[in-house]
Amino acid sequence: MTMRIEIDTAVLRGSIRDIPDFPKQGVTFKDITPLLADPVAFSSAVDAIVVSFGRGTVDKVVGIEARGFIIAAPVAYHFGAGFVPLRKPGKLPYETVREEYELEYGTESLELHVDAFSKGDRVLIVDDVLATGGTARAACNLVEEAGGTVAGLAFVIELEFLEGSKRLQGYDYISLLKY
Repeated sequence: MTMRIEIDTAVLRGSIRDIPDFPKQGVTFKDITPLLADPVAFSSAVDAIVVSFGRGTVDKVVGIEARGFIIAAPVAYHFGAGFVPLRKPGKLPYETVREEYELEYGTESLELHVDAFSKGDRVLIVDDVLATGGTARAACNLVEEAGGTVAGLAFVIELEFLEGSKRLQGYDYISLLKY
């Protein structure tokens, strides 16, 4: 179970940029690149995730392509855990397991190396945004199929109106910012 910590969300919220009509008409994209460029906001986001789950509780950290990689790698470092990339099809060189899922604007697939985890590894899944929950749920399914145990999920942003948390019932997760 995660610790619920209080963080100063003003720094984080002030570093998120809205991009209207991206990647398609009617979608407002939450751009975290200003957060990544701001050393205070970036380190605050990473630290908040690490503190929420606590050191010693995670063996591997999965980063979901592509922005999830950027947050997950320093989280893994702080945990003293391994980093595992969850990639789009055809990007991983070894044997993989694949999961297809729905986005709010289409379908996609993710892959994971079949040997990414030792049996029972405690795995934290990290991504930039929780939207419909399709990507996150696919990540949970892949981790479990590959032998890991989902210790939790962490997101910088949650778009609550898309109700992605409904797909994560039974899993512990945190979102640093909710819109």
